[in-house]
Amino acid sequence: MADEIFTLMNTRKDKIILLQLRNTRTLQGILKDFDIHMNLTLEDAKDVTDEPHANLGKILLRGDNILAITMSKE
Repeated sequence: MADEIFTLMNTRKDKIILLQLRNTRTLQGILKDFDIHMNLTLEDAKDVTDEPHANLGKILLRGDNILAITMSKE
């Protein structure tokens, strides 16, 4: 199963993903890199929880803060 997740995440590099966090925030950004702990590097990250969206730029997100990852079907 870990290999399947690793392969799926690799196919999503340089594409937009949506993240739901433990603190009820929702972030959107371009996946640049990740590791075995699901620590993610995102570019052009935005907090899309509320309007207007807050631009965060390039961020490193610790994996244990992530509840769910949504990937488009493209």
